Amino acid sequence: MPDTTKQPGAEGAGANLPARQRIRFPGISSRAYEHPADRSALVALRKLQGFDAILKQLHGMLSERSVRLAFLAGSVRTSDQQFRRLHDMAREAAYILDMPQVPEVYVTLDPQPNAMAIGMDKPFIVVTTGLVELLDDDEMRTVIGHEMGHILSGHAVYRTMLLLLTNLSLSLSGIPLGTLAIQAVIAALREWFRKSELSCDRAGLLVGQDPDVSMRALMKIAGGSHLHEMSTDEFLVQAAEYDAAGDIRDSVLKLMNVFGRSHPFPVVRVAELKRWADGPEYQAILAGEYPRRDEDPNASVRDEAKASADAYRESVRQSADPLFGLLRDVVGGAADAGGRLRDKFTGRPGGGTGTATAPPPPKTAPDDAPRPGTGSGTANGNGTDEGPAGAGDPPPGSGS
Repeated sequence: MPDTTKQPGAEGAGANLPARQRIRFPGISSRAYEHPADRSALVALRKLQGFDAILKQLHGMLSERSVRLAFLAGSVRTSDQQFRRLHDMAREAAYILDMPQVPEVYVTLDPQPNAMAIGMDKPFIVVTTGLVELLDDDEMRTVIGHEMGHILSGHAVYRTMLLLLTNLSLSLSGIPLGTLAIQAVIAALREWFRKSELSCDRAGLLVGQDPDVSMRALMKIAGGSHLHEMSTDEFLVQAAEYDAAGDIRDSVLKLMNVFGRSHPFPVVRVAELKRWADGPEYQAILAGEYPRRDEDPNASVRDEAKASADAYRESVRQSADPLFGLLRDVVGGAADAGGRLRDKFTGRPGGGTGTATAPPPPKTAPDDAPRPGTGSGTANGNGTDEGPAGAGDPPPGSGS
């Protein structure tokens, strides 16, 4: 059963919680909310003993300490006396996700709505005044939960690898073909990073526990504070239109538009979050059925890689994008052609080889045998009738 008690967590998590009771997830692993592609990469990285230590050495801990000192000197750190609402939200989020400690939260003057989780050694969260002024308390809680998700998953590893490889790519830019392999790795890292944003949108939902609020926050990040002029349902219609937009040319343009981005577009994030919130995984977590942190060392890289491949395959199957539709047709046509060739050369029925024989005479059914169309079977033989799949999971860094 889920934990709904208000017990103090580590370093004050759970203290001064808002009146509304939310479910707590003791010992929850980040694998519970991570997108399969994100989870697969993280599980593989965690198997590399000492990998994070090497990254820290390469990146330089002085750099992280310098950034924290800069925010300590030039921004406002939340506390019981400063931005107390945000301070309480951070403690609540850490309590719900059973974080080992409550990260510091800084508010920095910037009209651009943004939030980010910074650091590998002692991570902290930064939110801009633009975001504080844009979102209400419930919406801000989901953003704080989103950033807690980045910290719990250890997504700073992606950010650090991207930074190192990007700098290396720039240093090799004068060497012919010197950056091709690096650019391929950078492209893969950006794809993982985009999936990590979908993961942490789910973490924000686990903290806020209201899908409508989570989707509303993303919609306001896209369109501003005039909520009375916007509709979540219509925004989801936009998402479906974007998914199915135009022809093959539009599909190519969409791929080009997203190629260099660290974050998916807001309509994509809203659609993906709605799909996850309506699915069985979210409900299972709320019911207390989720992977635990102490099971992480036993996670299988092979199983997670298969889950990642299955997720991409399902995404292609569900998408209404014309390019994905063409790929499905091509793959399906190739499979049909391969089946026909196999039948032809193996002599299976329909292949046109082998000795022709007369079909056996039909058997006479007894009077009490069920007639066609009157039985109790199902379309796929397992008690269900599978219909078509339903329609549809901002700023740089590990931000919102």
